Amino acid sequence: MKRRLFASSLFAPMAVWSVPAVAQDRPVEGRNYVALQSRQPTRDARQPEVLEFFAYSCGHCNAFEPMIDAWQKKLPRDVLFRRIPVAFREDVVIHQKLYFAIEAMGLVEQLHPKVFAALHVERRKLDTPDQIGSFAATHGVDRVRFLQALDSFSVAAKVKQATALATGYAIEGTPSIGVNGRWLTSGTLAGSNSKSLSVAEYLLDLARKGG
Repeated sequence: MKRRLFASSLFAPMAVWSVPAVAQDRPVEGRNYVALQSRQPTRDARQPEVLEFFAYSCGHCNAFEPMIDAWQKKLPRDVLFRRIPVAFREDVVIHQKLYFAIEAMGLVEQLHPKVFAALHVERRKLDTPDQIGSFAATHGVDRVRFLQALDSFSVAAKVKQATALATGYAIEGTPSIGVNGRWLTSGTLAGSNSKSLSVAEYLLDLARKGG
């Protein structure tokens, strides 16, 4: 999804995951990734960090989710992977809250992919707290507790932090990948969403070397 027009390759979920190499050359700054003008905060300066900027309403993110989820599970243990929900319109801020409520309740593995399925496969609307509460209940989650998390101060604070990060990284389309507060890549920049993972690996190596 993009503020204007977002062109990115679509990937269907695959049973066997692999990340193609980015040609035989090293990724090129300004072509395969960009360096941020201002360094963005990371959770721990001693720990390399990868951010996945996504939106539940984004069809490209839905197609990319199985691939990036498999990829992040194979990252080295010292790498911190964080999902950052993005809202380009006020009416989808509730989807940012939805992700952070899921995270706060420790239900990312259980519910995160099911939100994508609800929106893009089942064509279910998740635009209001009532609809979201019903979705949670459908999947065996206490409706009242989930709606309390959705409306909590901590979730609202995380939404503000996510919006600030998206602004700092100059996110204009999803999915995009931020690395260590310093670089940004995406399917558009890398050539495809799968290649953006290879670029992210290259940038993680740069971060480790102090590049």
